[in-house]
Amino acid sequence: MTSQVETLGIIAGNRTLPLVLARQARQLGLKRLVAVAFEGETDPALAPLVDEIVWLRVGQLSKLISAFTTRGIKHCVMVGQIAPKNLYDLRPDLRAVALLFRLKEKNAQTIFGGIADELHKDGVELISAIPWLQPLMPAGNFQLGPRPDQAQQESVRFGFGIAKEVSRLEIGQTVVVKNGTVLAVEGFEGTDSCLARGGALAGKHGGAVAVKVAKLNHDLRFDIPCIGPQTLETCAAAGISTLALEQGRTLLLESEACAALAKKHKISVITI
Repeated sequence: MTSQVETLGIIAGNRTLPLVLARQARQLGLKRLVAVAFEGETDPALAPLVDEIVWLRVGQLSKLISAFTTRGIKHCVMVGQIAPKNLYDLRPDLRAVALLFRLKEKNAQTIFGGIADELHKDGVELISAIPWLQPLMPAGNFQLGPRPDQAQQESVRFGFGIAKEVSRLEIGQTVVVKNGTVLAVEGFEGTDSCLARGGALAGKHGGAVAVKVAKLNHDLRFDIPCIGPQTLETCAAAGISTLALEQGRTLLLESEACAALAKKHKISVITI
């Protein structure tokens, strides 16, 4: 796909992933990048990394689509998150209202799938960003920090099964466990809050294990599981001893900083 696309649109959410994608795409020879950014969400540091950036409010679906169609963009990707509170505070335009009205269930998968359908109607294909981001996804036998002991490895296996089931039910993609007990399941609050809550419930000695997975049949066009330095800082503050990622399906951002934090805080970061 990368060789077939010379111009790419970016629907850019918050945090660093849109910036990482822009840099990776440039390194892989992409000629033109046009970003749609959201006020109060997207990092303004994205602007110098793309050829053009269009600022919108969350919910302005018609303007989002026209930002691409008027510039001849035929392919776009969606990277970065939108803060949950903004999804409930949004002021949707008429096209967004019509889309939301048609949806029987309103979760990330259905809403973003609806946006993809609307883009397709106007000749813009929402594609996966994975071809440009694959080098940042740890494969099997990956490890940062100390090697997990036998008890931690058993907790990882236990947590993996729970996390896959929870993700299948469209609840969340992260769980925190300890000694065969589920301490926290990620819900609407996001990964960092789940880690903090689970770590607090592990008691004063800490030692909880966190596992992050992708859903079965996960549509990576809409939501790419990822961790970065902020995730490791959250684990350290919560006393979490091990963070396990599903191999080949989770992005590791700022790997050198993550490695330094894992070593400093003695957190085992592994793939499963």
